[in-house]
Amino acid sequence: MYGLRRRGQPDILGCSVKLSILIPVYNERAGVERSLSQVLAAPLPEDMDRELIIVDDRSTDGTWEILQRLAASEPRILLLRHEANRGKGAALRTAIAQAAGDFCIVQDADLEYDPAEYPRLLRPLLDGHADAVFGSRYLAGEQRRVLPYRHTTINRLLTTVSNIFCDLDLTDMETCYKVFRTDLLKSIPIRSDRFGFEPEIVMKSAKRNLRIYEVPISYHGRTYEEGKKIGWKDGVKALVTIFHFWLIDDLYSEPYGRGLLNNLTGTPQYLRWVARILRPYAGDRVLEIGAGIGNLTARLLSDTVQYTATDKDPLYLHALHNRFLRTPNVEVRKLDPENPATLEGLGKDYDTVLCLNVLEYVNDPAAVLSGLRKLLRPGGALLVLVPQGPRLFTFIDRTLGHQRRFRRKELAALLAAAGFTVDRFHQLNKAGAVAWWFSGYVFLRRSISKVTLKIFDKTVWLWRRVDGLLPWLGLSLVAVARREDGEGRA
Repeated sequence: MYGLRRRGQPDILGCSVKLSILIPVYNERAGVERSLSQVLAAPLPEDMDRELIIVDDRSTDGTWEILQRLAASEPRILLLRHEANRGKGAALRTAIAQAAGDFCIVQDADLEYDPAEYPRLLRPLLDGHADAVFGSRYLAGEQRRVLPYRHTTINRLLTTVSNIFCDLDLTDMETCYKVFRTDLLKSIPIRSDRFGFEPEIVMKSAKRNLRIYEVPISYHGRTYEEGKKIGWKDGVKALVTIFHFWLIDDLYSEPYGRGLLNNLTGTPQYLRWVARILRPYAGDRVLEIGAGIGNLTARLLSDTVQYTATDKDPLYLHALHNRFLRTPNVEVRKLDPENPATLEGLGKDYDTVLCLNVLEYVNDPAAVLSGLRKLLRPGGALLVLVPQGPRLFTFIDRTLGHQRRFRRKELAALLAAAGFTVDRFHQLNKAGAVAWWFSGYVFLRRSISKVTLKIFDKTVWLWRRVDGLLPWLGLSLVAVARREDGEGRA
């Protein structure tokens, strides 16, 4: 891939709000210049600025030469080109990586969708109601060209199937007009190279619990004689894509490190197993450190009076806010356990502090435990879950960002030094320890496949029952500790 950067223009144009318009292009010589002129002239709300990120997917009909001419004279255009034709999804993946705006909108290079409707699409985002907005061709828009019945019916069928699997009530899953907050869109991995982008991004948005709005749009669809490219094979592939991303959790891009951890532990049966161990020790006022996207939070909060879910990652905080927006006993707060200043203002009378999959990431576990002790009332419970066994430290741990795995004696000593008395330890997931060792040391893998995780999750009922019978250590270790009476230690 190579690109043509806007000439003499900085990446950030000095505007408070900016829209990145993502435009995949392939063999659109007849209409691309007119289409782009409409995009450049389209009204935007509140003096919003714009940038056009155009990705030519190796056009062969002269489109590339037209785009080069337009980009040379228009500083708001960033033009990129694939070295081989790869498809719409691949082009959008390239464009998303370059987006510098606050919001991103997908715009096809044909004339089927009207850029004059950008303000309508952006309004729910600017009002703070939505994380994503989809333009629907089947709501009551101003205009809609009547197209062949079978094509429309297939679109609606695909939307229905998608709704069933992702539990949304969309009217138009296959719409081109999808607008996102850029930080969220950049955090979602896009795997589909062709038109599978549409069902993939919808399924992942649903699993991420994004607030999705639909607004009616006009639609001036083309026939195949006029250049439409999507065909029946793409419809079949869309069905496969829906099923694939319903089965497989692939929700966070690799730069968002703990996203891989959420994929690893975000399996419902395994989480119920962990929650079953933790629940008897949880009091009325619970503080969770490193709550992530709230997988365990949702399973532990029902018996509490006040539950404070914290994280330091803005994306996870956003997910927590969305997930528990209407849960009255849940408070979401930003907290970095390695920064003592963020602990101020939380109060010092929690019954329970959950520190789950946190200590393996921090530079100084002892300092973190000392800080958490100050937040507990005397006699309050600290529940710690850590990866167990230094001999199990493999490439998978490095991929996850682990700095260490713990021995039982080591964890007990850390807790005692921080002013805790250990009530008991729980071994967890002994069967998983064997799979982890083989994956890391025998097969030299850097991650566990998502299919393997799904199979494991479906058989947790068996592993949970035999866990106590197996003679070796578990993959994870849970410690139940109590704060000793007296003032918090420094």
